[in-house]
Amino acid sequence: MCGRKTLSRDIKSIIEEMNIEEWQDSDIYQPRYNIAPTQYSPVIIDKVVRHAKLMRWGLIPNWSTDSSIGSKLINARSETLLQKPSFQNLVPSRRCVVISDGYFEWKRTSNRSKPYYIYHSEEKLLPMAGLWDIWKNPNGENIFSYTVITTKATEAIDSIHHRMPVILDSKSIDPWLKVRNTTISDAIGVLKPYDGPLTFHEVSRMVNSPKNNRPECILPVNSANNLSLF
Repeated sequence: MCGRKTLSRDIKSIIEEMNIEEWQDSDIYQPRYNIAPTQYSPVIIDKVVRHAKLMRWGLIPNWSTDSSIGSKLINARSETLLQKPSFQNLVPSRRCVVISDGYFEWKRTSNRSKPYYIYHSEEKLLPMAGLWDIWKNPNGENIFSYTVITTKATEAIDSIHHRMPVILDSKSIDPWLKVRNTTISDAIGVLKPYDGPLTFHEVSRMVNSPKNNRPECILPVNSANNLSLF
């Protein structure tokens, strides 16, 4: 699964690398080192142009009567998207790209779980395939939310966890994002394990708390622990 992620890059470099043409709420963007479910982060949707918008992590289907369902729908398995009621109606028209530059996974050991930070070997962005929806709360406010799609982990990542987010390479972004120009079968076809260069290292357990949002969250464990002393 993918339960924490980062987007620590400056907004200019994100716009350039992702070819974003519109960014709603760009004035309130801040780099984040420990993005958790229920928090907001930018995703890209297709509005003729690539349009970035802040959305809440944890999908709240438009038919839901309670927003708490979002905490259970932070991830969606690529293999069963078209069978699950929460996701199947979103695949044709509400596909998105979740912008990130890394994510965290916990490796289970005999006595505890150790957090690892996984990121591109060349420090490029890791655009993740997602689905989004709009839910109206009791006050009539529209809540935009999303889920991150996961797939089987690559051999290297499997040593930490058997699942990983679907990370889209440059050739897969448009087929997934452009809902008017891609068939459902072709879109589903890009949901596969990432074959680009990834690297990882163990990080401090400070990442376990969503309250911790600082650069030390992504540093190798010894470096982060040393810095926390000062």
